[in-house]
Amino acid sequence: MNYNRPHMEKKKNNEQFSRRDFIRNVAFGTGATLLLTNFSLVRWHVDEKGILKGIVVDYDKCTGCRTCETACSASNHRVLINGEEMEGLGNPWMANIRVHRFNPDVDVPNVCQICPDAPCIAACPVEPDPDTGRRALYRDEEHLTIKCDTDRCIGCGNCAITCATERSGVIIPNPETGSPERMCTLCSGDPHCVKACPYGALSLVEVDTNREFFGMSPKEIARELMKKYYKTGKEEVSHG
Repeated sequence: MNYNRPHMEKKKNNEQFSRRDFIRNVAFGTGATLLLTNFSLVRWHVDEKGILKGIVVDYDKCTGCRTCETACSASNHRVLINGEEMEGLGNPWMANIRVHRFNPDVDVPNVCQICPDAPCIAACPVEPDPDTGRRALYRDEEHLTIKCDTDRCIGCGNCAITCATERSGVIIPNPETGSPERMCTLCSGDPHCVKACPYGALSLVEVDTNREFFGMSPKEIARELMKKYYKTGKEEVSHG
């Protein structure tokens, strides 16, 4: 099957995938996760190229100010003005990090955890490229972040569903193409959200699958924080 097709053809091609195909692909992604879990119980070193790093939140310091969203959006959506590339306007809606607010008052920034086993990649049904070994969703060799080859992506949404059911649910499909978005880019190794946080609530650290809250959704984290702060596990979403 030729996956190098314009995005305008995606909807038609997506209809060719049966429900059986979809379930099989998700099952494959889950299986790959289970196979790799035993190897991710300790800090995950990525061969000779480096160590996985991701952004970790100190919820005791986070105030929900959303400065991180603005900094992220400005960095990842740059604009060209008079021939000079500059940071964008910083629309929080376009940020890869999203602050979820809950009631009782708890703020939970949600950002791609750059999982060692990458279940989102395992769920991608696009056959690996014979030259690069990449599926439509792949791990970038330089910064080890998760990226999407939009030319090969078929917009099936498997990655987003898998992320939502197995991890933090940070992936959001583009409403027009279906291609996954909102994966953290680490701003090429110098994350702006970390630098911009006025309270030092964000840190760029080595990925550790044993750390508290790893792999949990914002709601799950909120429940744990409410138990800590308010001695309750009930919550109502007021913003997400």
